[in-house]
Amino acid sequence: MSSQLPGPAVIRHLGHAEYEPTFAAMRAFTDARTPDTPDELWIVEHPPVFTLGLGADRAHLLAPHEVPVVQTDRGGEVTFHGPGQVVIYLLMDLRRNKPGGKLYARQFVAKIEQAIINVLAAYNLGGERVAGAPGIYIAAGAHKGAKIAALGLKVRGNGCTYHGVSLNVAMDLAPFSWINPCGYAGLETVDMRTMGVDAQLDVVQGALADELVRQLASAEAQPEPNKPN
Repeated sequence: MSSQLPGPAVIRHLGHAEYEPTFAAMRAFTDARTPDTPDELWIVEHPPVFTLGLGADRAHLLAPHEVPVVQTDRGGEVTFHGPGQVVIYLLMDLRRNKPGGKLYARQFVAKIEQAIINVLAAYNLGGERVAGAPGIYIAAGAHKGAKIAALGLKVRGNGCTYHGVSLNVAMDLAPFSWINPCGYAGLETVDMRTMGVDAQLDVVQGALADELVRQLASAEAQPEPNKPN
């Protein structure tokens, strides 16, 4: 293994891309990477698609209409991707040498969620975590508890990750009503526009990518969090 500490993650802008070829490319990248392969963040905007996590219950797919449904190997239940949504895939090696050591999966998730919270705060939006429900939710006001960002990851046994995070900016939100988002019946899903923020997608893409890089680069090794009994 190289003694060199890895540099910052490479940020790649994929533009508008179909989901299935992007999914295949993530797996191929992860299959081919070596201990010296730089980590990468892929920024993409997908056409409408429902994706299912490994353990997803298809009963949560209420009425897909004409939207494609794709089975994936990430964690979590069913979610929707579509135009006006920031999607960033994190192709990371959690076990490689870093200043302070490796990053554990739950610390990785916490860093991703904090990046989303920080970006929302820059637009004067309060986001919060909800115990047992990965993602970020609106913290106060008429839409308190509504989901604005989703998180789904695959962590292989060698510590390499893919899939990632989505943040709703200015979407057609109707397809979220055709599913039980992330397996929760009746869960309200909002975007930044619903919350009164008129933001350009490319600006939010860049802000979230930069904040993810900052959060992950500053991560220091800690003891693995205690697992619940």
